[in-house]
Amino acid sequence: MAFKDLHEFVAVLEKKGLLHRVTALVDPVLEITEITDRISKKGGPALLFERVKGSPYPVLINAFGSFERMSLALGVQQLDEIGARISKMLELQELTGGLLDKMKFLPRLAEMGSWVPKMVRRAPCQEVIYRDEDATLDMFPILKCWPGDGGRYITLPLVFTRDPETGGRNLGMYRLQVFDGKTTGMHWHIHKNGAENYRKHQKMGQRMEVAVALGGDPATIYAATAPLPHGIDEMLFAGFLRNEPVEMVKCVTVDLEVPAHAEIILEGYVDLEEQRIEGPFGDHTGYYSLADYYPVFHIQCITHRKDAIYPATIVGKPPMEDCYLAKATERIFLPLLKMFIPEIVDINLPLEGVFHNCAVVSIKKSYPGQAKKVMCAIWGMGQMMFTKMIIVVDEHVNVQDMSEVWWRVYNNTDPKRDFMMVDGPLEVLDHSSPLPAYGSKVGIDATKKWPGEGHNRDWPEEIEMTQEIKKLVTSRWQEYGFGQEDE
Repeated sequence: MAFKDLHEFVAVLEKKGLLHRVTALVDPVLEITEITDRISKKGGPALLFERVKGSPYPVLINAFGSFERMSLALGVQQLDEIGARISKMLELQELTGGLLDKMKFLPRLAEMGSWVPKMVRRAPCQEVIYRDEDATLDMFPILKCWPGDGGRYITLPLVFTRDPETGGRNLGMYRLQVFDGKTTGMHWHIHKNGAENYRKHQKMGQRMEVAVALGGDPATIYAATAPLPHGIDEMLFAGFLRNEPVEMVKCVTVDLEVPAHAEIILEGYVDLEEQRIEGPFGDHTGYYSLADYYPVFHIQCITHRKDAIYPATIVGKPPMEDCYLAKATERIFLPLLKMFIPEIVDINLPLEGVFHNCAVVSIKKSYPGQAKKVMCAIWGMGQMMFTKMIIVVDEHVNVQDMSEVWWRVYNNTDPKRDFMMVDGPLEVLDHSSPLPAYGSKVGIDATKKWPGEGHNRDWPEEIEMTQEIKKLVTSRWQEYGFGQEDE
């Protein structure tokens, strides 16, 4: 099902027993983080804090913090279902043959047209409007997450900007440090599309309008985090995930559109000349990201629903809520990765690798050196250029079982032959590199080695029991006095 808004999602979470309401008065400064961190580390439910000190608005947090809730948010039983839909769409690349073959794809092309965002004139997100001096962030329960943070942060913002050259829309998720009731930092990294739009505005000398949505339907929130190819509209992708278009409404004071069913909208601009110190911030790496200069977002207008919920998230040492957003990306974009690197069988982005530090891939190996070819190809794919460690294993290896993966690494590698070191761009948040956003990466070939790869000895066979004995033991398992849970 496609959720209309965050309220519908909350109602379904509660009906399924996946939401806990906290009725005690809580402080948005550190207390909510400590409660949420304990719950998320135990794999606990979404949390709705109904009474928050200093604000009339409830806080929803940890809404996506499990595989079950992440799948529910995107309307599927398993996240791989979305990848399967993408696989079918990618068949459009194979438009060969005659007219009749091409006509088979017409219904699918028509389906794509049904995902285009739909404009509306009236929207729940504009039920209440504050302009100028009345537009202040002071009314909202904005979190200070960790003791060393530079201040309070809006942690789940959907940031809308426009490319001044093409007019194309961009949606990204960039944290906003609150400087005062009217201004925040705009933490877009140099590699992000929002930052590219900012640089284009600087080059053209045009004022940069920005709109920030808080909340909305779950698919749109996820779409803001998705590593889409450049030029693909995130709102079209959200429509694909929902199987129906997202309703959009024009902002009150800026020439941008935002989700009509969002909870809160912040409208304003980024000054092209102004920068302020932003940070530190307790980040998803489990360390504080360092303070640095970033652009400043000036708020001119705030609109919101009458019954607005303030959505938030916290990040820190994994596992936390953002890990499940990242695992959704892993499963959803696997078919796209296979399209460009067809020998890939599966991929795992371990939670401990915080998305950009490690990728494990299994491949169908058919020639010497193929594992290293795959490493180089991955480093050339969009945001996967940040991956600091790539481990390649054979197709029969379960990449989701890190115990098996490490066994292969420890037993199948000769460091001099099988480790490949390269230099290149890294995620800005990588604190271990000698230079900001630039450093070394390693690829590890843990596949079985062939003579053509410099291995001139016989490769030993893996220990395996015969299928006959396996079947015999399975059939007699309870005779041995074991229960099914021990099998």
